[in-house]
Amino acid sequence: MTRRTLPGNPPIEITLRRSARAKVYSLRVSRLDGRVTLSLPVRASESAALDFARDKADWIRKAMARAAPQLPVVAGTVLPVEGRELTVTQGPVRAVRREETVLLVPEGADTVGPRVAAYLKLAARQRLQADSERYAGVLGRSFQGLTLRDTRSRWGSCSAKGGLMYSWRLILAPPDVLSYVAAHEVAHLAEMNHSPAYWAIVSRLMPDYQKHRRWLKQHGAALHRYDFGA
Repeated sequence: MTRRTLPGNPPIEITLRRSARAKVYSLRVSRLDGRVTLSLPVRASESAALDFARDKADWIRKAMARAAPQLPVVAGTVLPVEGRELTVTQGPVRAVRREETVLLVPEGADTVGPRVAAYLKLAARQRLQADSERYAGVLGRSFQGLTLRDTRSRWGSCSAKGGLMYSWRLILAPPDVLSYVAAHEVAHLAEMNHSPAYWAIVSRLMPDYQKHRRWLKQHGAALHRYDFGA
């Protein structure tokens, strides 16, 4: 992917994404943070694609203005972590740690957001690893590694080779919602589709999965509004 900037007030930063599926130019402005993505065919001209974007500049700026505001993670920010609201607080600690209703960050730290993000990524990896191993054990299957990303289009995926990928922001969701996503992806180790047989496996792993799936559809977008500055 390539990034380009269109001049104007305000300037527009656009991510160009070439796709074998794209037949025409298409613009998308994220409702979460106003990020602009321009999809174009693999062999399309970049200059022509940017001309297309310039013609749509007024529409892009209006869509960006409607996007939900980002919430910077700084001292005083209240974060939902594993179903509990924790207030980011600077204190006499050497590393980020959780205590009761606060998330303590070292005093004087000028990188509060990135430090909190690093702590949350580690917590997410531990939880997702444990849940994935547990569900895989139930199925008698194994997976080939686990990676974390800050994905916006999906909460997780399972590759044909059995590699699992998850969004680390799942640690901001209730614990059972995180576990549902783990069950969802591990089930693909047995069924690489979304057939009735696949959903039967998900139901076997987590009988009440539907309510957690609904939670993600209703509230998942809000997990992306936190800006960790990293």
